[in-house]
Amino acid sequence: MPTELTWLGHGSWHIKINGNDVLLDPFISDNPAATANAEELPADVILVSHGHFDHVADVADIARRTAAQVVANFEIGQWFTNQHALDNVLGMNLGGGVQLECGHVKMTLAHHSSSLPDGTYGGNPGGFVLSAPEGNIYFACDTALFSEMRQIGDAGLALAVLPIGDLFTMGPDDAVAAVKLLRPKKVAPAHYNTWPPIEQDAAAWAGKVRSETDAEPLTPAVGQTIRL
Repeated sequence: MPTELTWLGHGSWHIKINGNDVLLDPFISDNPAATANAEELPADVILVSHGHFDHVADVADIARRTAAQVVANFEIGQWFTNQHALDNVLGMNLGGGVQLECGHVKMTLAHHSSSLPDGTYGGNPGGFVLSAPEGNIYFACDTALFSEMRQIGDAGLALAVLPIGDLFTMGPDDAVAAVKLLRPKKVAPAHYNTWPPIEQDAAAWAGKVRSETDAEPLTPAVGQTIRL
């Protein structure tokens, strides 16, 4: 089975990989752009990049229903254990990696903020590199552009997923610059068009990617699946 990635809207993804269902930053129930039902999503692993409500909102409910392992930084992991009584939680930190049944997962640097919905300190924000049979997949998650993306790209990327919404993350132009540093074979946008302040023209962005880089841009609609 090829690795499949379905954009759930905003920064949320459903990844089917190595026979496992992986969710990234599930924000479904209160997401005005979402088409999925959080009560029906399967999950073996839930990756959490940082503590903001639009990335953790459905994590606890889905984890309790599915018994999925929650993978997050140490502080967010402790918060889910203490505040939501989750016991299948793996805390890690920037630069660390772990071999899971779904594949190897590494937490990468991100430049953002990270406080949890109740104001608790959420540790350092991060991104993830997930090893798939087709190659590495990089989820930048919520971040600004940073020069170390070149080192992330040195590992070789089959796909990079980058925010393009601007205001809270990179905008379209910086996301094109990120593609130049990362040098992925394919790239997809995220974290845009959820609300008016982060509305963007993904087709125009894809045109810049095609004209200025060697990457193939993919712009799935919410609910659409990418197959590697």
